[in-house]
Amino acid sequence: MEEQQTVYEQYRREVYRIAWRIQYRAKVVRKRECSFGGMEPATTSFTSSSDNKIVVRQLINALPSDTGRSIIFKIYIQDKTEQEVARELNMSQQGVNKWKRKMIKELSRMVSS
Repeated sequence: MEEQQTVYEQYRREVYRIAWRIQYRAKVVRKRECSFGGMEPATTSFTSSSDNKIVVRQLINALPSDTGRSIIFKIYIQDKTEQEVARELNMSQQGVNKWKRKMIKELSRMVSS
């Protein structure tokens, strides 16, 4: 009986971990979808959607650093993770995160001025 409870408890913990990971991943995806400048929802017309893409690409191309530009493009346009970008650019995930935050601040500054 006690052995059965132990197995039950292990399964319960594992299901809890899986559910937490799924919720976390959904939160990350939602955040990624909504984080880039509050762009309009997908119900926009084709022309305004195209205009948004053109403006976003112009902003990214205006970034001062080739590395930062590449990282922002891969994360937000190509929808890659920081880890995937780090592997491609042969750098650490933390380095990619620093570049991303730095470039987002720069984009914010460019948009607000």
